[in-house]
Amino acid sequence: MDTLTRMRTFIAVVDEDGFSAAGRALGRSKALVSKYVSELEDELGVRLLNRTTRKLSLTEIGHSYFHEAQTIIHQVDMLQESVQDKSGKAKGLLRISAPRSLADSHLVDTIMGFAESEPDVALELVLEDRFVDLIQEAFDVAIRITALEDSSLIARRLGSFRIVTCASPDFIDANGEVDIPADLHDKPCIIDSNLKSRQNWTFFERGKRVAVPVKGRVETNSPQAVRLGALSGLGYARTLHMLVAEDLKQGRLVQVLEDYEANDVGIFVVYANRRHLSSKIRAFVDYMSKNYQKTED
Repeated sequence: MDTLTRMRTFIAVVDEDGFSAAGRALGRSKALVSKYVSELEDELGVRLLNRTTRKLSLTEIGHSYFHEAQTIIHQVDMLQESVQDKSGKAKGLLRISAPRSLADSHLVDTIMGFAESEPDVALELVLEDRFVDLIQEAFDVAIRITALEDSSLIARRLGSFRIVTCASPDFIDANGEVDIPADLHDKPCIIDSNLKSRQNWTFFERGKRVAVPVKGRVETNSPQAVRLGALSGLGYARTLHMLVAEDLKQGRLVQVLEDYEANDVGIFVVYANRRHLSSKIRAFVDYMSKNYQKTED
């Protein structure tokens, strides 16, 4: 029995939260699954799982090993796919991470168009407003909205996004207008905790990038909650134009500092810098680049 098989079995036990469920998922008996995990622990000389009659949990070292094993197995599978797929045909499972705030946008329509065009590719689309670690969490690609920083990831720009700063008319009347970015420093702001620089909002002033420290009593990891907070008069908000476009049109929110907004915010498809890039990732990136509309309002 090879180590990779034991690792796959261990990962299945954790993912399925039990030996019986893992056995059903793998098509093996509960006893055989338990045997493989025990052999892996013996090989490593450590206990990976705490076992009781009612509960299964990872040990501290088991937790670390689980995430590293996921990465290794994912890389092995990617390498195998790239070597075996001589025809270059896209196939297999493609795991995609994308912002939940874009669930109703053209982005998801485009991803579903890709699924329709590639019948041999299975999609797992995870929508959540946080930056995932592609390697540690075994994602193939991610969609990100950002002024992209240097990283070890490969990125292809799909288009641009408008970012706006806004607040309700009643809030502005009660707390005062802002004429320049620095005016936000002593105003209540609604913080989107998904942003890396969540308490430093970036603007352009006289051609230079400036970061303005902001604070407020409301912080959330949901862009939609940021919008609702602004509508409730809880502070200035900074969010995607597409999320508040109708509110701005109807006068429920008022945009401020329009002349100072950053102009380099883009939407990117990113993937790990792999020597052997699978056909499914290459096909997805090419399809998104060709079919995603260039501007989201």
